[in-house]
Amino acid sequence: TFNAFCPPKVGNKNLYTTDFNTALRSTGLLTSDPRLSDCMRQLRQSMQDSAGTVMMDPKLFRKCVGANILLLTQAFRRKFIIPDFEAFASNINQLYYSTQRQVGGHVADYIPQLAKFSPDLWGVSLCTVDGQRHSAGDTKVPFCLQSCVKPLEYAIAVHEIGTEHVHRYVGKEPSGLKFNQLSLDEEDKPHNPMVNAGAIVISSLLKVRGFLGVMEYLKKMAGTEYVGFSNATFQSEKETGDRNFAIGYYLKEKKCFPKNADMIAALDFYFQLCSIEVTCESGSVMAATLANGGICPITGEQVLSAEAVRNTLSLMHSCGMYDFSGQFAFHVGLPAKSGVSGAVLLVVPNVMGIMCWSPPLDRVGNSVRGIHFCQELVSLFNFHNYDNLRHFARKLDPRRQSLDDRNRSVVNLMFAAYSGDVSALRRFALSAVDMEEKDYDSRTALHVASAEGDPVICHDNTLIIFLCVIRWGNTPLDDARQFGRDGVVSVLTEYQRLYPCSSESQSETEDQRKIRHIEGGGLSQTDRTCLTI
Repeated sequence: TFNAFCPPKVGNKNLYTTDFNTALRSTGLLTSDPRLSDCMRQLRQSMQDSAGTVMMDPKLFRKCVGANILLLTQAFRRKFIIPDFEAFASNINQLYYSTQRQVGGHVADYIPQLAKFSPDLWGVSLCTVDGQRHSAGDTKVPFCLQSCVKPLEYAIAVHEIGTEHVHRYVGKEPSGLKFNQLSLDEEDKPHNPMVNAGAIVISSLLKVRGFLGVMEYLKKMAGTEYVGFSNATFQSEKETGDRNFAIGYYLKEKKCFPKNADMIAALDFYFQLCSIEVTCESGSVMAATLANGGICPITGEQVLSAEAVRNTLSLMHSCGMYDFSGQFAFHVGLPAKSGVSGAVLLVVPNVMGIMCWSPPLDRVGNSVRGIHFCQELVSLFNFHNYDNLRHFARKLDPRRQSLDDRNRSVVNLMFAAYSGDVSALRRFALSAVDMEEKDYDSRTALHVASAEGDPVICHDNTLIIFLCVIRWGNTPLDDARQFGRDGVVSVLTEYQRLYPCSSESQSETEDQRKIRHIEGGGLSQTDRTCLTI
């Protein structure tokens, strides 16, 4: 295990320079990850104790990383949710730069403090449920959450108080109206927690926990990364919050607040929560905590209950994007929440959380670049909730296939090879199934077909023959001989005669070239007929 990520040798020692850090970043892990704090501390201490030398032997290296062996093994064996993280990050960078060219929109100015941000600022950060991180652009600049705090305070309220109690005061339906409208549902309750009226009522429920109590939750969601407070924005909110004061008095008139709640105190608390600051990086960890069922990916701490997260994501999906919520659900199909600071908090359930930030807003108050990025993301990857992952192969799927799905796929593939079901094999190939999958004893479908079924495997209407896959030292040719499959032996022997140096290290392109040669004339017409599907 250690050999997989030990630094390269120099003489009889191992060299620890930037190589380990670089290898770590390639998996998506950061050296600042709280889970690696002990490992990195020991590595730094070892470097200091080496009196200027950068040499480290394997034994010392093992000692330094031993406390994090499980996490590092998972990382370097590509067992995280995004196995090829470098390729995925490259795709994200391409989306970032293409979106950067988007122009239009206006920076919010009804809160004076927000108008001070440059329209050129643009950042995207993501954090997967395994704690893999990637950022592009202005991701360390603090900005206020504004309405992005609404799903977070709702999740805290449900976690603390319970779903039933919270929804005595707030509904669950989209309003069909502007987020700051003076409007209630037919039960005289705010339509949902994602509009101002609903968030103000939720603030009254949370007021007893206090500002510091909510901040503690948010910091845990962010994995102790940056969560601050902008007093200047808070003061601007209060001075220009006439509409919110009107909503507050309307709620008070309709007796929407809990008994003995102070409406002015609830409004003040709401303004404070909207003025909480994050960066794209810390915001992405918050989003990833929601994607991970309430467990912060980089600390492993259970911050929110599964019920609170489920309810929150449901309401974000239907109500989170102002008057664009229906369009967003249709085109993007993921839970999200926007804010007038230019933030878009996006959740890909069970995969990752993303925070986009660009101050210029469209006519309904959503970030122009943020919306475009989300749309492009689901155009490239099959993250839309209703993308059919089994039959929709045109989009990229960067996720690691679940063990149950993989086992089911292998069983179906082997049974098709055993029974000679060419139609099923063709369907698997067209559905992007890995035709080189192995079963529990390392047999491929060709092993099974060679020993017990038809010696044909189709991949995009092209035969693929694998002679390099070993099972207990046997090749498919050995199996064919053992089971008396003379026709198969003839075909595979001819292939081996033509290409005696075939090995597992040969590239796919070279294998395909050989196959084309066989199909084009390297075998007799009779043999080519046997290979044709």
